[in-house]
Amino acid sequence: ILKPFEDGNALVKAVQDALHERWQKQEVARLRTIRPLLNITETLFSETRTDALIDLILNAILNHLEADHAAIYQRATGESFISLIGAVGKPLPEEHARAKAGIIGRADHWKVPIWINQDGPGDPEFKALLEQYQFSGLICIPVERAEGSLVFTAARNRPAQGFQLVDVELFGLLARQADIALENSRLYGELRDYVRQIEQSQRALIQAEKMSAVGRLTASIAHEVNNPLQAVQNCLHLSEREELGSEKRADYLALAYEELDRLMNTVQRMLDFYRPGAMQRQQTDVIELVEKVLALLEKQLLNQEITVVKNYQENFPKLRVVSNQIQQVFFNIVLNAMKVMKDGGQLTITTKIDQSHAWIEFQDTGPGVPAEIQKTIFEPFFSASEDGTGLGLSVSFGILTAHGGSLELVDHYKEGACFRAMIPLEETNER
Repeated sequence: ILKPFEDGNALVKAVQDALHERWQKQEVARLRTIRPLLNITETLFSETRTDALIDLILNAILNHLEADHAAIYQRATGESFISLIGAVGKPLPEEHARAKAGIIGRADHWKVPIWINQDGPGDPEFKALLEQYQFSGLICIPVERAEGSLVFTAARNRPAQGFQLVDVELFGLLARQADIALENSRLYGELRDYVRQIEQSQRALIQAEKMSAVGRLTASIAHEVNNPLQAVQNCLHLSEREELGSEKRADYLALAYEELDRLMNTVQRMLDFYRPGAMQRQQTDVIELVEKVLALLEKQLLNQEITVVKNYQENFPKLRVVSNQIQQVFFNIVLNAMKVMKDGGQLTITTKIDQSHAWIEFQDTGPGVPAEIQKTIFEPFFSASEDGTGLGLSVSFGILTAHGGSLELVDHYKEGACFRAMIPLEETNER
């Protein structure tokens, strides 16, 4: 007679040793499968596009569970149908995804994983499902959300071995991490849409202020356009006289062409200012932008007897800016200076740099900005004049802030007003 154990204590110890050895093997297997989950999680959390994220999740299920089929189902709060949002391989048909019906619907309703293998025990209905689709194993993992729920599925084809407990545990962890990643992706998408709407609103506000500035120039520009048109009309009328010699007729026509060129330049300057430019930042000569503004306002500056003094620093660096926007900032500042110097004066434009910023200063000889309103001049819709929109300085302030710079009023208003536009220098600046 075989007597493997002399007494009960030896039997208990042998059972304990066997159980401990089995537990150790299970823990080793569990760690071996769970450790890669850290890398999977990092990959999932780094993807913010929902479609691409769903593909990553499905591939992770296939790779780490050695599955042949994977799918993700979603149910919104209050809905009775669970919709398929992504699948690789052969997803289960719709009848299995109704609320409280089919294996997917029941997993969602019961809020517990369903794990069934071909060679193991289980619900006859679920076993028949494996037989129908020739699966050796199937796992459904439900995940409850604040709004609705998700169900993740994985299946293996025959004759592969069915799933083990460690696979179910790994799948549960992966599903919860995938749910968090999907929620982050949704929130990031909403944030991205919100930022896009803010940018569109900002561009619309900038364009509205630009059109307002153009409107304030309409009368003077119309006068500037009308003068060369009248000159052209007179030249053409004189050139039609029959007694006129060919040389004199040529002089009149040449003068008409000259006036047309002047007219075209005026119109082109207006179009360049009005036309919405590219939103990408590029290396730009900002002094050239100042010159464009002065060219556009040249006639008005002369008519108001405003002298422009230019103190441009030599080798002033190019700056990485949205040129169309920075040009509008300069336009708004010069236009404000003209408004306060209706009886003439001097506008001094100075450029300089320090260790981190480029400065462009506009100093006028107007009455200055009263101390009581200096803190509010950059607020939207605040205007010291009756015909102002209150957007010029506010929009300019926002543009420079978005560039990482600033717009400030230098505090010596009794000698006029001095506005300083500051734009950050970058290593990519060209000199």
